[in-house]
Amino acid sequence: MQIQYYIFLAIALFCVGVVGVLTRRNAIIIFMCIELMLNAVNLLLVAFSKMHAISPTAIPTAATDAQLFVFFIMVVAAAEVTVGLAIIVMMYRNTHSIDVNFLNRLKN
Repeated sequence: MQIQYYIFLAIALFCVGVVGVLTRRNAIIIFMCIELMLNAVNLLLVAFSKMHAISPTAIPTAATDAQLFVFFIMVVAAAEVTVGLAIIVMMYRNTHSIDVNFLNRLKN
């Protein structure tokens, strides 16, 4: 499969994530869109590592290094999801809303 397909898919996923972050007011949807953008970048990292591993001059461990890096990014993202969802649940318990605009009004 050619690298252009992966690039187009990652761009589409990243754009969907950006549009979701900019247009939605629900904290959970915003959080999921940020994760979607992170996974689009991970997809590109793995695709480029596989593309460079095929070339004869590439170091054989380059593809596995990038895949390990993506694995650690996913582990950190899982920890981020845990903390983020805990914050959103506490926000809902205190305000009975997960509307981001409502939280901006609480600052004053």
